[in-house]
Amino acid sequence: MTTTQDPGDFSVNVEEGWGKVADVFRANFENPGEVGAACSVYVGGRPVADLRGGLADREANQPWRENTIVQVASTTKGATAICAHMLAQRGELDLDAPVAQYWPEFGANGKEEIKVRWLLSHQAGLPLVDGPLTFAEACVWHPVIRALEAQKPLWKPGTEHVYHAVTYGFLVGEVVRRISGKSLGTFFAEEVAAPLGLSAWIGMPEEHEERVSRLHFADAFSVEELLAGMIAFTGLDAKTVTAWVESMWTPGSIQMRAGELGGALDNTSGEYMYTRAWRAAEFPAANMLADASSLARMYAATVSDVDGVRLLDPATVETMTAVQTDKTRMYGLPPGLDIPADRSFYMSLGFGRACPIAPMVGPGSFGHPGSGGSIGFGDPDAEVGFGYVTNLWNFRPDDPRASNLAKAVRSCLG
Repeated sequence: MTTTQDPGDFSVNVEEGWGKVADVFRANFENPGEVGAACSVYVGGRPVADLRGGLADREANQPWRENTIVQVASTTKGATAICAHMLAQRGELDLDAPVAQYWPEFGANGKEEIKVRWLLSHQAGLPLVDGPLTFAEACVWHPVIRALEAQKPLWKPGTEHVYHAVTYGFLVGEVVRRISGKSLGTFFAEEVAAPLGLSAWIGMPEEHEERVSRLHFADAFSVEELLAGMIAFTGLDAKTVTAWVESMWTPGSIQMRAGELGGALDNTSGEYMYTRAWRAAEFPAANMLADASSLARMYAATVSDVDGVRLLDPATVETMTAVQTDKTRMYGLPPGLDIPADRSFYMSLGFGRACPIAPMVGPGSFGHPGSGGSIGFGDPDAEVGFGYVTNLWNFRPDDPRASNLAKAVRSCLG
């Protein structure tokens, strides 16, 4: 690849034929706008584009460097799912077995028949923790686990679905811990990150603190703008989108409560995300710190050989990417309202699948986005691994930055 340093503080490292991705990356800084960001693309196990630019800290005028890392929020969930499927591939985890087979205490209060696949596909009925929990308790893991063990599902597991925003990581992570004897963060560090040489952590060592980019936040927007963005993003009619938003994202609604973890996480300010305690703890649904190259390299190793390392075989990828949420209804919707899965939550066993609202690079693509804008995904047909990270968190549903880049990758693939 050819590396150049643009006058505008962009590092552009692309193979011939991949300049379109660099052009779009630069353009994103103009419209819709970036502070600092990075994008990486692998094809056939090799990097074909590695881009970074802007500022890691706008207030300090600190440039985005080669070793800059950033919080990627729910993009973490894809890494957690990969760990679970590595155990399944080894024959140590049966996706159709009851969770209680591996975690006996989990089987209390109506949860004895919950299957592992329902944890991975957000169908377990445990999107909330009843609480109360403190942030300090959540950071030490076991208080959350004890609460989930005692809790009753909100619905008959396997019959409905809703996004388990934070509990997903504790549920899947505890199954991984019970089988492997390692915490999810340790399993990821030793069996994914180390073999691939990734700069990515779920539970980041303190020695990397100086590498962490400061988060910046895009301008707030009105409810009217939110609805317009949702309509444009999903292609659904205004009446449907309005009813959906009012039932799922208003104060006290199921999705708002899901992000609070029983009161442990105050998302009105998000100040906890700046603390050493948050970065050191393991929240395997939400607190990975990584760079774009690591996300792309990780996903590339699920669909191809990367420097002699392949995490998952094709049969495992086929199994884990079969869509699950097209068979069940979204929990919490008002009677008579139904949202097509491929316009809302097209989830396989731990990964969002390619669909009209998230085409990625092909019909076989799979991955996971994160709140604020980051995403990592893979495509088994094109053998693509893709990673995009940003420190300008934008919560608009029609944020085009990552989709612009994915569209450029599709164009370069031909």
